[in-house]
Amino acid sequence: MIKLIGSICALATPFRDDGVDLAAFTALLEYQLAGGTQALVVAGSTGEAHALETDEFDRLLACAVERVAGRVPVLAGTGTANTRKTIAATRRAQALGADAALVVTPYYVRPTQEGLLRHFSEVAEHGGLPVVLYNVPTRTGCDLLPETVARLRAHERIVAIKEARGDPARVSALVALQGPEFAVLSGDDPSCAQAMLAGAQGVISVAANVAPAALRALCDAARAGDVQRTQEFDARLAPLYALLGVEPNPIPVKWCLHELGFGSADPRLPLLPLSAPHRAQARGVLQSLGLVTPAVQPAHSSAA
Repeated sequence: MIKLIGSICALATPFRDDGVDLAAFTALLEYQLAGGTQALVVAGSTGEAHALETDEFDRLLACAVERVAGRVPVLAGTGTANTRKTIAATRRAQALGADAALVVTPYYVRPTQEGLLRHFSEVAEHGGLPVVLYNVPTRTGCDLLPETVARLRAHERIVAIKEARGDPARVSALVALQGPEFAVLSGDDPSCAQAMLAGAQGVISVAANVAPAALRALCDAARAGDVQRTQEFDARLAPLYALLGVEPNPIPVKWCLHELGFGSADPRLPLLPLSAPHRAQARGVLQSLGLVTPAVQPAHSSAA
């Protein structure tokens, strides 16, 4: 079974007018690997999964699996608002070579806890991949409670949870459920350092798109229990966390990646590019992190 720890990047998806920008996406993959990222998520929330056509999902995942070549685990975002569709998407990801599925709680339909139990159990049983539960109530309208997670973790294919609530009490309740075959991963960059110091095994991060080496250093320090170094790294990254929250994800991160040379800044409608008042702030944050110097600023072609 897969073991997920440390810095895991929820990859953004670069687009061109005629589809996904595989050249920019490939360059982003290599940037992550060079920065020490320990696993990659393709077509998650940050990757605008619900704006992707089926063939685009296939091309992105196949590209990542081929390029990564087993160096780190590749997770596919396969969650939908329907159990049968989620199982089908998970099987598709398995066929394309993904190592695990990141499965968000069904959005909009607001299932009960028993419904969530049945949903995730069915996906784990029939989807063919290890499952990472993904709880993000601010986006989905439902909250996967720790007592339900306690029942789900008994399934041999449910291997982790990405918990995006930055609530210390919630993290503590989930960490109490952690064991050799079930990991707790933060899904909230601003609180991930505290979550890891409290026992979480890592973070599925938006900020890692922009600063993979810094996120890896933070995770290493936090997982080692080095409070002082963790706080130092966290303080250095705090302006980036703040920037990535000024408009809905992935708007700010795609602007930052564009500034670094990784394709277009444009998300797909109804999302728009980062508004003009925040662009100077973005450049200032990138400069403060040393990411816009010629030595590290890539100049990648957008040709597929």
